[in-house]
Amino acid sequence: MKVSMPTSYSMTNNQNPMTQLQSMTGFGKANGHFQDKKISIEIRSLNSKGLDLNLKIPAAYRSLETEIRRIIGAELLRGKVDFGIYVESQAQQHSGFINRRLADQYFQELKSINQSWESNTTDYLSLVLRMPDVLSQELNEVSEEEAAFILQLSNEACMHLQQFRTKEGQNLIADFTQNLEIIRAQLQEIAPFESERLQQVRERIFKGLSEIDESRLDQNRLEQELIYYIEKLDIAEEKMRLQHHMSYFHETMQLAGSGKKLGFITQEMGREINTLGSKCNHAEIQRRVVIMKDHLEKMKEQVLNTL
Repeated sequence: MKVSMPTSYSMTNNQNPMTQLQSMTGFGKANGHFQDKKISIEIRSLNSKGLDLNLKIPAAYRSLETEIRRIIGAELLRGKVDFGIYVESQAQQHSGFINRRLADQYFQELKSINQSWESNTTDYLSLVLRMPDVLSQELNEVSEEEAAFILQLSNEACMHLQQFRTKEGQNLIADFTQNLEIIRAQLQEIAPFESERLQQVRERIFKGLSEIDESRLDQNRLEQELIYYIEKLDIAEEKMRLQHHMSYFHETMQLAGSGKKLGFITQEMGREINTLGSKCNHAEIQRRVVIMKDHLEKMKEQVLNTL
């Protein structure tokens, strides 16, 4: 019995290799030979809220589906995952038989379509033989050795996909860092305009008060209203909270499997930026708020693809 095992590695089913931020997008492939079979396993993943598995497994290996699902679930955690096993074997080609009834049905359909199209194609045999289920294979029970080989190959494909995800995760961290720096820079640029904004507000208040008959004013009520108005204009707390959220985001993105948490943090960042925009009735400040919103949206899109 000739068995060519896939490359060995240290990852086991009970040990999650993810130690840093990863993307949910990835591709992994593993090849090997078992006796006269060349077996290839391919696995692709895209972003998803949970783990969505789509398995394409030959009938001979259907008994391994539960174990394959367990391996993928333990290693990949989240994502829309397409998994396929592809087998090439000369021996299998001679061990099958033709489903004559199904072949006849395909032939009649193809012939009818060919005539309606007035095509010159007459090689129906090669077309019929490529149709699903025309060539049926004799299914032999999978040996323990072959089952172990398939599962190890599945593990290797998952490992390669993990490596792809980790590389993409590094790119995500670089993009997150760049966007955070831009938002932080825009927040700092707001400071020079705050005194100008407050001066404009102060002038409007005094102008309005000068036009009011003071004898008709309730001084206590006036003081209360002024304090309320000043608190509504103050943006110190929003700036402080936004700084805190950005620092927390930067810390969290260094951790594995933090995609959902990063999504919650961007929501909090958005609330503070929106409040800044609603409080600051100043053209230059509003311009910088728009820039912050733009880069925050880019971060939100990237977070959706973060594991």
